[in-house]
Amino acid sequence: MNERPTMRVAQMRFLPAFIACAAVLLASPGVHASVAKDAARTDVGGIDVVALRTSVQDVVNVVGSLPAGDDRSPTGDVMLATLTGAMLDKGTTAQDKFAIAQKLGSVGATLSFSVDTNTLEIRGRCLRKDLPMLVSLLAEQLRTPAFSEQEFEKLKVQLQGAVRQQQQDTDFRAGDEFSRAIYPVGHPNRQPTAEQMLADMGKTTIADVRQFHEKYYGPTGMRLVIVGDVDPVAAQAEVRKAFSGWTGGSLPPAATSADAAAEARTETVFMADKTSVSVVLGQATRLRFSDPDSLALRLGTRIFGSGFAGRLMANVRDKEGLTYGIGAYQSGDTFTDGDWRIRAAFAPELLDKGLASTRRQLDAWHAEGITDAELARAKSELSGTYQVGLATSAGMAGTILAMLNRGMPLEFVDEYPARVKAITRDEVNGAITKHLDPATMTLVKAGTVGTAGAPAAK
Repeated sequence: MNERPTMRVAQMRFLPAFIACAAVLLASPGVHASVAKDAARTDVGGIDVVALRTSVQDVVNVVGSLPAGDDRSPTGDVMLATLTGAMLDKGTTAQDKFAIAQKLGSVGATLSFSVDTNTLEIRGRCLRKDLPMLVSLLAEQLRTPAFSEQEFEKLKVQLQGAVRQQQQDTDFRAGDEFSRAIYPVGHPNRQPTAEQMLADMGKTTIADVRQFHEKYYGPTGMRLVIVGDVDPVAAQAEVRKAFSGWTGGSLPPAATSADAAAEARTETVFMADKTSVSVVLGQATRLRFSDPDSLALRLGTRIFGSGFAGRLMANVRDKEGLTYGIGAYQSGDTFTDGDWRIRAAFAPELLDKGLASTRRQLDAWHAEGITDAELARAKSELSGTYQVGLATSAGMAGTILAMLNRGMPLEFVDEYPARVKAITRDEVNGAITKHLDPATMTLVKAGTVGTAGAPAAK
């Protein structure tokens, strides 16, 4: 079990987290050319279940999602979804959290829950023989959480402390402010302020949590992906048995779109006594992962800002020595339109030079596009990433779930390498100029900037 609370406030879209995530999302099973054919996919009581046997011996990974994320929280109680999800591993009506932990620990199994913007995320791992127990515990925790008043009050104290702690992190503050600068009120990717989160947690009751659970938890929209040393038919039978009679849940409503900005905007978050300034520069794209230009823009962004071979690291850091770290990526585009952003950290005395260098690279990339050599290298790099993703059943399961949640069919998992290979330089350069505009991007700076000892002017 995971005793560390997983919550809305932990959604820090930092560059390191992005890189780790991208390794999974881009890790398409290119060497396993028949995922769509070999995987058994069926509707089990309203749950979309995908089971796939791989060559791994005796280990099974389970990942899943349920549309009960932060976008379901009411505007007057923005932490409700996070609080509900964080209570799932605090015991059920049949057994307390210690009994559940003992059952899992005695066989080396794990089961955890986390709440993100759009979904409750599920992750589990066990030996083949223990899959029935894992599925049974998963169903029990989802269906009949105890919602203990005592555990709830302890959880709120933990989360309130985490919210306050995050306010001291320059990376978090920059990304947090960026979300409010580019996304309109009502958009799932727009993050609430710390003041709102703390105020709402203070007034949320366990009765509110129970009502949220009753309204949004159920098989509707839920997905489970089971990969490893597994008999697909037997796995489906275990899910059917454990979740028999469960009803409810709902699909999320259509989200408000984020319009492109008409002009550039700069926001400054003053934080005293910080040794570095965190920067986010970017814009809303109005693109979802499933949109036609999304893959081409991703490939171009990889060339521009991914890893040490990307233009940003090669120039702003390695050549000019102006930054601790810098990169670019697309974000928040699984269920809604997302954004494109550069993230960097600069020493305060190098901030102006660092930003100027970053903008030079951005302007050149946007105006001139990528080269054939860069495109060929990026495609080759992705082929290696596919192999890494397929090395474990966890990577395979994560890839399948990610693609399905992005609205892609199972066939897309197999087709992904070929689709990447087929992208042309003109398509990449066209996507860059069509969907991005450096002249109207939003810049957020967080750290000891502006007038010392006081909030800086925007």
